[in-house]
Parts: sequence; structure tokens; C-alpha cells
Amino acid sequence: MLDAEDIVNTPKPDEKAIMTYVSCFYHAFAGAEQAETAANRICKVLAVNQENEKLMEEYEKLASELLEWIRRTIPWLENRVAEQTMRAMQQKLEDFRDYRRVHKPPRVQEKCQLEINFNTLQTKLRLSNRPAFMPSEGKMVSDIANAWKGLEQVEKGYEEWLLTEIRRLERLDHLAEKFKQKCAMHEAWTSGKEDLLSQKDYESASLMEIRALMRKHEAFESDLAAHQDRVEQIAAIAQELNELDYHDAATVNARCQGICDQWDNLGTLTQKRRDSLERVEKLWETIDQLYLEFAKRAAPFNNWMDGAMEDLQDMFIVHSIEEIQSLITAHDQFKATLPEADKERMATLGIHTEILKIAQTYGIKLSGINPYTNLSPQDISNKWDTVKHLVPLRDQMLQEEVARQQANERLRRQFAAQANIIGPWIQTKMEEISHVSVDIAGSLEEQMNSLKQYEQNIINYKSNIDKLEGDHQLSQESLIFDNKHTNYTMEHVRVGWEQLLTTIARTINEVENQILTRDAKGISQEQLNEFRASFNHFDRKRNGMMDPDDFRACLISMGYDLGEVEFARIMTLVDPNNTGVVTFQAFIDFMTRETAETDTAEQVMASFKILASDKNYITVDELRRELPPEQAEYCISRMTRYVGPEAPPGALDYISFSSALYGESDL
Repeated sequence: MLDAEDIVNTPKPDEKAIMTYVSCFYHAFAGAEQAETAANRICKVLAVNQENEKLMEEYEKLASELLEWIRRTIPWLENRVAEQTMRAMQQKLEDFRDYRRVHKPPRVQEKCQLEINFNTLQTKLRLSNRPAFMPSEGKMVSDIANAWKGLEQVEKGYEEWLLTEIRRLERLDHLAEKFKQKCAMHEAWTSGKEDLLSQKDYESASLMEIRALMRKHEAFESDLAAHQDRVEQIAAIAQELNELDYHDAATVNARCQGICDQWDNLGTLTQKRRDSLERVEKLWETIDQLYLEFAKRAAPFNNWMDGAMEDLQDMFIVHSIEEIQSLITAHDQFKATLPEADKERMATLGIHTEILKIAQTYGIKLSGINPYTNLSPQDISNKWDTVKHLVPLRDQMLQEEVARQQANERLRRQFAAQANIIGPWIQTKMEEISHVSVDIAGSLEEQMNSLKQYEQNIINYKSNIDKLEGDHQLSQESLIFDNKHTNYTMEHVRVGWEQLLTTIARTINEVENQILTRDAKGISQEQLNEFRASFNHFDRKRNGMMDPDDFRACLISMGYDLGEVEFARIMTLVDPNNTGVVTFQAFIDFMTRETAETDTAEQVMASFKILASDKNYITVDELRRELPPEQAEYCISRMTRYVGPEAPPGALDYISFSSALYGESDL
């Protein structure tokens, strides 16, 4: 054999040697390939056998496990012992659904895989010229299929049983709940009914109440008849529960029997109560008629007594003896009706006595209330006693009022006697005073003395006014507000007296002013008399005042040529307050202004200018030097400061002051 290095390291290897070398390799490799082929064949056969044996073992194992599972499952599915509650049966159904969803699907796959493995194994055995596989006894595919078929049949029956049983329990639960509900409603309705039917409330009831109880009982009987169907339904449900083998049938039967027994007892009590109500109703009808008669007679008599008590206690207000005598006459007429009223009272109370006698005879318990009236015999007796008590009290009140009215009448006459004297006296004095200023002749001093005399006489009469005031005070304290004996009231007297005092004072003042005017203007008494004559002539109303038309006529008669503007100017002088009348004093002032020489504002300004040394202002020193102290201080306090370029400090404005003296400025 040549080494590879010999060939590589030799520049020119020996071809023969190489060929020999290659030939040797060929023969060596050819023998080795045959051995390998033989080994491969043996391995292949063994691998097939091993695989087939493994498949056989797996089949046997899967078949055994599947058959064992079927064997264990079938008894569970064949168990038909029903549960007593819906919850337990629903749990069984849930377990069956878990079996269907969880436990069975893997077994279905195992069965399918088992069949696939069996078919695959038989195919491989046939292809490898092996004999067919024969499983152990009872583990053939057909055996497994039969077992599976039996499982499914049992499973189907189990499912049908479960659904049937659940429907049965559902029906039982529904019936049981319905039974309980109807029983509860019936028992709630019957609760207290036996006590209600057993009570004897009719023994103390009135006729109206008994009739109401009778109507109520009739309504209850109708309701009782309507509930008969409910009792029959309860019994029918209990019977169906027994037929369906309800697990708690004993309780249902006991409750049903109790309801039936109670129902029979209610029927018996209902009939007994009807009999009792009818019997008592007949007894009460007689009493009711007496109650009605009592009410018919008691109501008008009670109204009469209410009216009598109201009249006897009525607070009357009278203002004369005639009015109180009228009340006394009416009261005497009322007292004359009392004997007849007492007979009516006795007859009314006799009806109630008869009612008590009937109730005592037949053992009827009276409620003490008359259904037709709220009046009781005690009310009638109490009011009658009150009326008898009020009669003498009314007599006393009327007599006291008679005495009071007699005293008031004396006060009226006393006041009227004085007022009828004082009133005309005041009126007379007013007329006399009004004529004094017009008719009295002589000098103004004589008129003044005459008016002073009048004034003193009036003042001396004041005691009569004061005495009348005292009588008026007594009348007011006695609440006397009218007096038919006189037309004069205290207010009229007061007003007249005040007017009298005012008139005499005003008249005296007018004469005093006339004296001042006469002395200031230098008018003679004859001129004043002429002015008075003219004024009185045109004073048509004789009230000491002239209207504007009368004043115009007077001026025209005296020679004045008056236009509307001129007359308006004159009216502003004689009637500065626009009262619409011209007094005698204003007439005198106007006439003296027109006929006498008077000082003017210009004359006063000229006099001040002389004192001021022909200046337009005057100083304080000049005033105090030229005028008396009082007049100087008067001017200083009222003159305003003079404003001008040539004026020294403290200069006063005598021009505006002079204008203000005659009302020609706002100073």
C-alpha cells in the first residue's frame, strides 16, 4: 500500500503502483457496502416490528383506560335518585354539563385516536407482510364502539330525566310559592276577623251606628263570599302538590287544613253577628223615633233660650228716658212668656225620660248622644236656669239705666237753660259792636270810651261762660252728646265767645289806629266823619268792609277818574294781602295819603345827605353826632356797608336804608 505522502513528495509517481493502489481500495469498499446493506435491512425490519409493538401496547393501554372510564361513568349516569330542591337538581344539571363540556370531549378524542391508531397499525402490518393485530378479549374496536353506544344511550336518558325532574321541581316550587302567597294573603285578610265578628260593639251603638254596622257587615259578607274562591284555590294547589309528591307536603296539608277550619268558623261567626245586629236594630228604631221627636222640640226651644239669654245680656245704649222705657216694656212682655216656655221645657224633658225607661226595660246601653242633635237634657236645664237667673239681673240693669237717664235729663235741661241765655247774648253783643263802629257819632275818643265799656261788660260776663263749661264737662263725663232742649252746643258758645272777644279787640284797635292817623296826618274830626259817612254809605253788607266794586263806586263818587290800571294800583295799596275786601282802616289810610302831606323816601335821603355833608355815604361818627343815641344805633344796626372808591372804612349806605324805610327795596 502506498502512503499518500509518497505520491505527493514524488515528482513522478509510479502509475502501476497507483493503479494497484486504487484497485485495492475498490475491492475493499465493495465488500463493505454489502455488509452495510444487510445491516440496514435487519435494522429496518426490527424498527417496523418495534413500532408495531409500540402501537399495539398503546392501543391496549388506551382501550383499557377508555373502557374503564366508560365503566365508571355509566353507573353515575344511571343514578335516578331525585333531589328535593331545585338548587340541588340544578347542581346535578350543572355537573352533567361539566361532564359534557369538560370530561367527555377528551374521551371522544381518545376514542377517535384509538380507532386511528388501530387502522394505522393494521395498515402497517399488512404492508410489512405481518399478520393482522388481534386485541385482547373485549378490547376490539367493535367492543369499544358498543360500550360507547351504551354510554351515549345512558347519557341521553340521564339528560332527559334531569330536564323532566327540573321541570317537575320548577312546577312544585311555583305551586309551593303560589300556595304560600295565597295563604299569606288569605291569612292577612282573615287576621283579626274572628275578633271583629265576636265583638259586641252593637250593644252600646246608636241606631245610625247600628245601621252603619249592618251595612258594614253586609259588605263583609260580600267580601267573605268573594274569598271563597281563594280558599278553594288554596285547597286545589295543596292537592296538586300532594299529587306531584312535594317533599314538604305535610306542612302544606297542615296549613291548608287550618285555613279551611278557620273559614268554617268565620262563616258561623258571620251568621251569629247578623242575627244579633238585626235584633238590636229593631230595638233601636223605637228609641230613634223618640230621639228625633226630642230633637225637633229641643232645637226651637234651645234657640228661644239662646235668643232670650242674648237679649237679657245685651249691652244697650240709650240716650233718653223714652228709649229706656221702651226697653222696659219689651222686657215685661218677655217675662209674660216664661210660664208657657216652662211647659214646653217639661214636655221636651219628658221625651228623654221615656227613652231612659225603654233602655232600662230592654237592657240597651245608651251612648248618651242624640244622633239628631247635640243638645242634651242637661243643656236644656242649664240654659233654663241661666235664663231665670238673668231675668232679675236685667230688671236691675234697666232700673239703673232709668236713674242714669233721669240724671242725664236734668243735666241737659240745666245746660240748655244757660246756653239759651248765653247764645243770644253773645249774638246780640256781636251785632251791637258791629253797629258801634258804624253808627256811633262823636269824637274818636268818645267812641273809644264806649268800646272800652263794651269790652269791660263782656269780660265781666266770663263767669257765665265758665259755669256753662262746668255743666258741659259734667255732660261729657255722663256721655251726653245731644240735647234736644237747645240748639246751642258748647263748641258754638266757645266760637261765639272767641269771636266776640276778637271783634271788640279789633274794633278798639281800629279806633286807636284812626286816632293815630288823625294825629299824624292832621285830619280833623269832621273829615273823619265824612270818610266814615262815605264808607258806611257804600258798605252795603253792613259788615265794616267794602267789596272792590263798592270801593270803585265810592272813589268815583268822590271825583276819582279811574281806569283799570289805576284802580288795580289803588287796590294793591288798600288790599296788599289780596283778601278781596277793603277795611275802614285801609280806606282811611288811602284817603289821608291822598289828601295830606307826608314824608317820602326822597325827603329822608335829602336829610341824610345834609347830615353827611353832601356825601353819598355817612359815617358812624356823623350818625352818633347828629342823631339821638337810640336813633343813631338803630340806623347803624340796619344800614349796609357803602361800596365805592371814595368811601373810607366803615362808611354806611343811607340811600338803600331810606328806600327800605318806605318799602322800596329788599333791605
